[in-house]
Amino acid sequence: MRTMLKSKIHRARITGVNIDYEGSITIDKDLIRQADILPYEQVLVLDINNGARFTTYAIEGERGEICVNGAAARLVAPQDLVIILSFCQVEDEVARNWRPRLVYVNAANAVATVGH
Repeated sequence: MRTMLKSKIHRARITGVNIDYEGSITIDKDLIRQADILPYEQVLVLDINNGARFTTYAIEGERGEICVNGAAARLVAPQDLVIILSFCQVEDEVARNWRPRLVYVNAANAVATVGH
């Protein structure tokens, strides 16, 4: 088995932080669906602005929303650009031809293009 990139939401803009929430990252429900990320699925978040990286889980949000919650809220700032990654385990033979789902967003966190 190999761990492969399953999907990526590229250059989403942080719209808010909520330090008092228990944890997670709230992601626009259209983006989460396009990226094939399930609610409560583990994701890795990479902050392009400051280099921070953290693992959390995804929850569905409102249109355009990308909000980091809980302790991880201290690692990002509103307007930061982030990359959100999900991974999966696949058999070695499948991995050799694997193509992740890539979701590129515009400045409003709406889907611009989807590819592999």
